[in-house]
Amino acid sequence: MTFNIRSVHIKSIAAQLMMICALAFTAVPQSSLAASAEEIDIKVDEALERFRKEVSGADEFLARSEGVLVFPNVIKAGFGVGGEYGEGALRIGGKTLDYYSTASVSIGLQVGAQAKTVILVFLDGKALSEFRHSKGWEAGVDGSVALIKWGVGEDINTKEINDPIVGFVFGNKGLMYNLSLEGSKYTRLDK
Repeated sequence: MTFNIRSVHIKSIAAQLMMICALAFTAVPQSSLAASAEEIDIKVDEALERFRKEVSGADEFLARSEGVLVFPNVIKAGFGVGGEYGEGALRIGGKTLDYYSTASVSIGLQVGAQAKTVILVFLDGKALSEFRHSKGWEAGVDGSVALIKWGVGEDINTKEINDPIVGFVFGNKGLMYNLSLEGSKYTRLDK
């Protein structure tokens, strides 16, 4: 009987710890995580340079886009309950027009932290307009983002891409394909 009480007690403590972790992540003031517009632009330039180096045909592909949303450093951390946050810029015609944050929360077996770069390429003007005029856009709800997969040495412009929004995620070891951006929320920032 004591074992069952301890088991329930341990589960209760674990649930409380998960709630504390979730609250701690969401309670951090956005201003303490916030970068200046200039800092974001510098990091966006670096992320786009990496994109050009790692994706064959990237310049031509970006030139035919309606807009590019770049999050150079999205940090994901968790202990049971996880969250991720990053700040980036929307560029149209090579110029930054708006700044955005991305955030999401996840529950599951996870411990630790990791960083990634997320690039969303808008190939359709309507999708870009809907994104820009939303008060909070969520991937998978307000629009779908296709993550493109191709082989080494292949030029992205040889792929037939009909999706209005195409996503690229880079980790420490390069382009990542086995992820989903669904549930990620994007919100315009005042910079």
